[in-house]
Amino acid sequence: MQKPEPEEYNPYFSRYISLVPEGEYMHVLKENTAEIVNFFRSIPEDKHNYRYAEDKWSIKDILMHITDTERVMMYRALAAARRDDKIILCNMDENLYAANADVTGRTLSGILEEFSALRASSEVFFENLGDNESKFAARTQSHPITARAIGFIVVGHPIHHMQIIKQRY
Repeated sequence: MQKPEPEEYNPYFSRYISLVPEGEYMHVLKENTAEIVNFFRSIPEDKHNYRYAEDKWSIKDILMHITDTERVMMYRALAAARRDDKIILCNMDENLYAANADVTGRTLSGILEEFSALRASSEVFFENLGDNESKFAARTQSHPITARAIGFIVVGHPIHHMQIIKQRY
């Protein structure tokens, strides 16, 4: 799958797409999966609930956010790949989702297990997505978005959050 052109997505998402390393997409996606799992497994347990400021997310909140975002993005990728242009996909309010995803009783390893199951499904989806289908776009409230743009966002978004964790946690 080729890297998307800028007109295939909202310019906001370039911050994630620009983080995706060069290479064959499926190899990059699988490497990203391993990197995410290894990164979160390496975080000491005493940091799992840590917040660097009162109104910021904990490590567990961030991983849940990555998981929720991928779940939403994969629905969008499916809509795009299947040419469902009758609906307008709503924006995701990440703060609403985070506020309503109570991770206090969950372990980081449990959330990581959920992420891994979802990512395995994402990998199968993209592995079987034809090049032509990857260029189909879904409608959102602001910009059309192609399935392949979503594929690159799915890789870059967690990289963005891992960078923040490295810098601030």
